Formats: sequence, structure tokens, C-alpha cells
Amino acid sequence: MTDGAPQRRGTVVHKVLNNNVVISLDEQGRERVLMGRGLGFQLKPSDTLDPAKVEKTFILETGEDGERERRMLADTPYAIVEAVSRAVDQAERSLGHHLGRRLTMAVIDHVQFVLERLEKGIRIPAANMPELRVLHPAEFSAARTMAESISAALETELPAEEAVFLTMHVLNATRDEPNGTAALLFRRVQHVVMTVENGLGVKLDVESPDYARFVLHIQFLLQRLVSRSMLRSADSSFFEFAKHSYPRSFAIAQEVKAYVKAATESELTDEELLYVIVHVERLASQVAAPPASAAEE
Repeated sequence: MTDGAPQRRGTVVHKVLNNNVVISLDEQGRERVLMGRGLGFQLKPSDTLDPAKVEKTFILETGEDGERERRMLADTPYAIVEAVSRAVDQAERSLGHHLGRRLTMAVIDHVQFVLERLEKGIRIPAANMPELRVLHPAEFSAARTMAESISAALETELPAEEAVFLTMHVLNATRDEPNGTAALLFRRVQHVVMTVENGLGVKLDVESPDYARFVLHIQFLLQRLVSRSMLRSADSSFFEFAKHSYPRSFAIAQEVKAYVKAATESELTDEELLYVIVHVERLASQVAAPPASAAEE
């Protein structure tokens, strides 16, 4: 969460948000948030603060977003701010990626909301979302560690599904894309998985290698649509063979094609559809095959 090293001499207080968070002005006149336990105690504007107490510092957003962040930092218990800040720092180290102020603020807001829900006995239904572990293992692992760290610091067990929600926040922070892009891509992958499961009439084995390959293929397919770099081939013989040899998988692939068309306004090429057919057929064969122990009896 640190956008710059704590200032070490003559830092003058501009505003005091609470006993733990104050605002100073940097050389460019930008508002810099300084945080530390007891940092703002008994301080007034124009006082000089003790730099040894500064634990975190970052440049505040301007405009309405900055005002919202100020209110959040002023109103949120510092224990939450501190727990989230440390968890984000840990995630940055594990991912080797600067996650930025926005992630920290988003997670502070999210955790505060979760704790309020828990106090009222409200739980969002657990979201397993196994696709996340396949598509983004490093981010999912970092998010799960974040949830565990925050739970330990606050001595409150966050629901298991928080790893999923925190993964979404991390994904948006680690990608140079508009906020929500990663979540949108993930929801589309999920929809394709559901289409295949409904077509086959089963729940797929999320631990199987074939499932992992399929999910990764669908992610790359959707990304190719965005970059307009779809697979193409002048030879249609393989597609025609798959179409007639695997009618059920072809029908499911056609449903996937219809969804993609509706969601992205892009038409899958026959080459792209061929690979969907092949993956679905492989999954269908996996479902149809009896367990090894049953086959031996």
C-alpha cells in the first residue's frame, strides 16, 4: 500500500482523520495519507508529526474518489486498516507485483462490509468457483493467504468464500485493464462450463486434468476473441469429421458458440469450434468411463 517511503523529517500535519490516520501535503501539493497506530493522537493541523510512527503512506485520490477514501479511512476501525494493509503487503511480496492503493482501499471497504454482515448473521452463499484455482493459481493462493492473515489479525474467521472475492480484487489490480475485466472474463468462462455440464447432464470433475485443460482453453479462446486473433484454417476436413463423429459434443459446442455470440458479438470460427468439440468429447469420455476400481471388479 506504500506509494512512497515515509517522510523522515519535518512532516507537517494538514488534516487529522483520526488517532491513526493523518494527511499531509507533499511538494506538489498532493494530499498524502500517513498511517500508524497512535500517529494522530492529540495532533492538530500545522503540527509536526513523529516520522518514526509512520507505518504506511500513499497519495490520496483526487475528486469524489478521494473524498470517499477519506471518509472510509476516518470511519473504519484502524485494526481493519492495519490488517488489510499488512495482508496486501504480503500478497505483493508473494506475487512480485505492486498492487496499488486502490486494491487496499477496495479490500478495506469489502472486509468492513463482510464484518457488518457477520454481525447481523448474514452470509452470502459459499462460492466454490474451482475455475479460479485453475486459471489463476498464484492470485488465488495470495488471496487465500490474505483472507487467513486478515482473519488472524482481527481474531474473526472470515467465510471461506472470501478467498474468491479477494481473488477478483487481486486480478483487477494485477492487470492493466479496466476494473471488472477479469471478473467479466471469469463469469463468461463459468457460463461456458455450465453450458457443457448441462449438455452432458453431469457435474464435471474439477480436479481432473481434462477439466483444467478445457477451462484454460476457453479462457484463451475468449481472450483471442477480444484481441481478434481467432484460430483459422483453410482445411475443414477435421471440423467436418468431428461434427459428424461426435454429434452430442457438436451440439454442445454450438450452444457455446451461441452464448459467445450473444455475449461478445463475435462469431467463433470453425477452427475454434473444432477445439471446443474435441475438449467436450474428451470430458464426455471421462464422464462415461467407470472408475478404475469398478472396472476391475
